[in-house]
Amino acid sequence: MYRNIKEYKIKYTDTDAFDNLKYSALLSYMEESACDSADELGFGYVEIAPKNIGFVILNWYTELFRPVKLGENLRIATWPLKPKFGIFFRDFELYCGNEKVGVCTSRWCMVDLKTFAVLPTSAFFSDSDFTNYNTERSVIFNNWKIPLVDSHEPDAVRKIYLSDYDHYFHVNNTKYADFLLDTFNVGEIKGKFFKRIQVTYVKQCKIGEKLELFRVCSGDVYIVEGRVDGELRVQFRVELNGI
Repeated sequence: MYRNIKEYKIKYTDTDAFDNLKYSALLSYMEESACDSADELGFGYVEIAPKNIGFVILNWYTELFRPVKLGENLRIATWPLKPKFGIFFRDFELYCGNEKVGVCTSRWCMVDLKTFAVLPTSAFFSDSDFTNYNTERSVIFNNWKIPLVDSHEPDAVRKIYLSDYDHYFHVNNTKYADFLLDTFNVGEIKGKFFKRIQVTYVKQCKIGEKLELFRVCSGDVYIVEGRVDGELRVQFRVELNGI
């Protein structure tokens, strides 16, 4: 069955203070692999952008079995699944050598780049396009709803700048992972790693907006949400685990 396989060398600039691969860097790798796979299958940026169509990410769910370290080679396998009700699914498996070190599943939608209205699959695809898709799942996960945070004092505040933008003129999804990290201090993550991470993107952030990040925790499970003027924009649910 189809898989796109791509390898990445873990560099200094992609790791945190403890030489662990940052989640933002992992998301960047997976996004690169997803784009490479879409190119292979004929619905990449070059094919869809002239039709004013784009893909935007709705959710990530990642499980890491151990931290990925500086200097390791991370091999990412990815494949799309048949869409359901206009939602496109894409799964990932992560390997260092022969060791499986993580899995991920994600949900995307196709949008009109002029209005950002969600488009049906028929705007670009026919049913026959999905006939030979890989049906294997890297992980079964269906609990996409993240509870709201009952807090009125932000743990971090981040103003949005041009360097946060991607070619859709809003904050690239990978940037929010660093915003999440900013709600933690060194002592909280020392000797631990982010074992399970769930992200839900609610609405895009634009230049000049001030994203306030609010956090609550129960044991090693943290829920973080970002709001602009009280409006929900992004949510995280993360579980820390000892190394």
